[in-house]
Amino acid sequence: MTQAGLHDWISDRLEPLDRSPGADGPRASDFDLDPENWSSPGKPLTPAAVLVGLIERDHGLNVLLTRRSDNMRSHTGQVAFPGGRQDPGEGPIQTALREAHEEVGLEPHFVRPVGFSTPYQTGTGFLVTPVVGFIRAGFTLTPNPGEVADIFETPFSYLMDLTNYEEHERELPSGVKRRFYATTHEAQYIWGATAGMLRALHGRLYGVNAS
Repeated sequence: MTQAGLHDWISDRLEPLDRSPGADGPRASDFDLDPENWSSPGKPLTPAAVLVGLIERDHGLNVLLTRRSDNMRSHTGQVAFPGGRQDPGEGPIQTALREAHEEVGLEPHFVRPVGFSTPYQTGTGFLVTPVVGFIRAGFTLTPNPGEVADIFETPFSYLMDLTNYEEHERELPSGVKRRFYATTHEAQYIWGATAGMLRALHGRLYGVNAS
């Protein structure tokens, strides 16, 4: 498949940009492997968005990822997409592009958003909309030291191969054991919500259940 053909194939399988992902529609979540530990947050979920940036390289597509700063109050040192909570009046695309610019210095004009992947509910009370966009070459990135410790790329083909993921388990401070998907590529440990969103994207593209 040509790169242009791959772009069209991916775009056609996403939620169109003019159709905002519904809060009551299908979603993936931190609880997919532990449905018995699911509990209602007791308040409305906080809207958030991330940029699933597909970088156009000569050899194919890479996914833009970050490792969060060790100084962050939550999710310290975890691998994540650029993103965060939606500001008042923002839509998911605006949030994803703004956060990518704030966190890694990615200028929005290098990004061509093409669709939404499956919304993802986190155990911390966020409903995250993954905004998938192609990133053309020529950009430069500078990590915001208060938020990002490292910026890196991982091959899209690797992340879309479900055989690269394993089920892991970790005990939370509350004593509850949580199971989650994880994969390691070139010493970068990709797990939790980020791995869950990648697997949900696989499900949209390939039409199979990623669980």
